[in-house]
Amino acid sequence: MPPLPASGSAPFALSVLAAGGTGVGATASQGLTNTISLARAADARGYHRFWMSEHHAMAATSVSSPALMVARLIPETARIRLGAGGVMLPNHAPLLVSEQFGMLEALAPGRIDLGLGRAPGTDGATAAALRRGADANEGFAQQVLDLLGFLRGEFPPGHAYQNVHAVPGPWQAEQNRVTDAAMGPEPWILGSSLYSARLAAQLGRPYAFALQFGDADVDTALRLYREAFQPSEALAEPRTLISVPAAISDDAAAAGRQAATSAMAMLRMFKREGCLLLPPEEVEAYKATAQERQILDAYTARTFHGAPATVAARLEALQARTGADELMLVVGRHSAALDERGIGLIADHYGLPRNCPTRPIPPQPTIEWSTTCPHHAAPSSSSTPSRSTSRASSRSSTRSATNRSPAFA
Repeated sequence: MPPLPASGSAPFALSVLAAGGTGVGATASQGLTNTISLARAADARGYHRFWMSEHHAMAATSVSSPALMVARLIPETARIRLGAGGVMLPNHAPLLVSEQFGMLEALAPGRIDLGLGRAPGTDGATAAALRRGADANEGFAQQVLDLLGFLRGEFPPGHAYQNVHAVPGPWQAEQNRVTDAAMGPEPWILGSSLYSARLAAQLGRPYAFALQFGDADVDTALRLYREAFQPSEALAEPRTLISVPAAISDDAAAAGRQAATSAMAMLRMFKREGCLLLPPEEVEAYKATAQERQILDAYTARTFHGAPATVAARLEALQARTGADELMLVVGRHSAALDERGIGLIADHYGLPRNCPTRPIPPQPTIEWSTTCPHHAAPSSSSTPSRSTSRASSRSSTRSATNRSPAFA
């Protein structure tokens, strides 16, 4: 895994997470168009990643398929990494996810991330409609192992999926006798619990902790991850990311009102009234009970809101306490304009470029003709430019852990 780039003067890499926020009064098309605009802005301002999360049956979000949105954003951006933060793996077949993100990696080599979560991203009834069983979470670790096997094109001899191949992927490149420049999407383990920290550590994968969900113990989770980390072929040392809800504005009061809109959405979900991003005026006019007011105030306070310097101070305090390598701003309040303006303000605070230079286009894979197969003889030099005749290197040896399901407390 390549080293993280600097984000201006920030002591951490800076990234953005969006969910296709669609507030009351906006259409799905407007919400998705705003997401595209936000991704463009994050790309131009030098943010490292732009992730989108999977949600279902929530009026406040319009991204039910992060993979589809990543495909839409590839031609809209030049250098920023794009990905899912995340795909809720128990909702899907690992083979299908591997193929989808293999396609994305083929379209944008070296720019695709695949964050894996185990929550349903919706309510119980919708989860059932997704064909997600009641015991879906129990098989998450094995699902991750299967997905990693498909991405690498490696399963142990005798494994049920030994002759099942994700395409695009390493197997296809080998069959077509080419060296594929694409390294595959970068898998991350996502979560807000000690379970996810243990899984990421045992698999030797980077770990993203979602601080936007309740009173999650990020300090203990990151400490456990680092202590239990086992180096892998993908990652030699622990790498951590923390996502934090954010609402940034030159007008601190306006940022606070926007933070309250997402707090109200959480309250509505707790009350099973549906996730809505109401306008600030409706949130302020709501007659909350004492218990509801406690929830609203708590979730508003959890959002890193205020002027750029105020939010930056909270970010730096969090990083100093946890040692996180990367902080990801979770945006998606009622005002899409405030979200986009906010990431620009933080970029200004840390001196990120205003028009980040584009990343060079990766070299295209070299086609390697076989001289041994009678059906695929190399063309003569008189009709076709010469090409490399070296054979593609064989796949690396299978890791012993591929078919091992981790044990967790």
